[in-house]
Amino acid sequence: MKRTLLLALSLVVCANNAGAMDRKTLTIASEGASPPWNAITPQGELAGFDIDVGRDLCRRMKFECTFVPQDWDGIIPALTVGKFDAIMSGMAITEKRKKSIAFSKPYAGGFNQLVIRKDLNLPPTDTSAELDLTTIDPEKQAKIEELRAALNGRTLGVLRSSNSEAVLNELFGKVATIRSYDSQDNMHLDLVAERIDGGLADYFTWKAFLDSMDGGIATLYGPQLSGGLWGPGVGVGLRQDDGELVAAFDSAIEAATSDGTLKQLSEQWFKIDVSPQTSH
Repeated sequence: MKRTLLLALSLVVCANNAGAMDRKTLTIASEGASPPWNAITPQGELAGFDIDVGRDLCRRMKFECTFVPQDWDGIIPALTVGKFDAIMSGMAITEKRKKSIAFSKPYAGGFNQLVIRKDLNLPPTDTSAELDLTTIDPEKQAKIEELRAALNGRTLGVLRSSNSEAVLNELFGKVATIRSYDSQDNMHLDLVAERIDGGLADYFTWKAFLDSMDGGIATLYGPQLSGGLWGPGVGVGLRQDDGELVAAFDSAIEAATSDGTLKQLSEQWFKIDVSPQTSH
């Protein structure tokens, strides 16, 4: 009886391993609400930098890939229960997220920035300056204190369950009211309606909004923020027990970096090179 049971278990394990090796299709989730990283077209299809990179990586891995939309709040839990196989949604690689999921190597970099309504007439800042939050020295602390003084009493928006939410609360939670949103679009609507004074988000997502007709009421504010809770860059989110798929994505990302594909796609979507070797 024991020998029969052990044989059955061995066959199940072998079948599962063979399935992993023979996998030819993948389902990849993206939020579809953070252009130019990802968005949903009028035809209801996902499009953007994440999607184009995903298609290229799938071609290199010889997988047939399907892209599906998934709300940001539930995207990691949905991955862990097997609703889809991977996340490509401008997701930063962070230590906190690595407790729940695995990540590929970065396929892009980037930075975050504050945006403020123009009618507030806040003190001017250098929006081209860079502020890496990985370590805070006295000079960086002085810049943060200047921003705190300027934003004292303001109401700032941010995407819920994002790293930007944690950073915004850490830097300005004691001097400003923080309002969290389920999507960037809803935060933009409240900014235009003057229900909030500004917000913190990925620079490229802000740029798409600022270049729109509604975005004329706001402007970038403060330095380009990176490091710290935002981690080393943007990667593919995967289940922790899917080591073979992590390795496959890593190899494909290395190849796409080496032959210039990631550079070409980032310049197409962001107008600058945010491929891994040049990221902030």
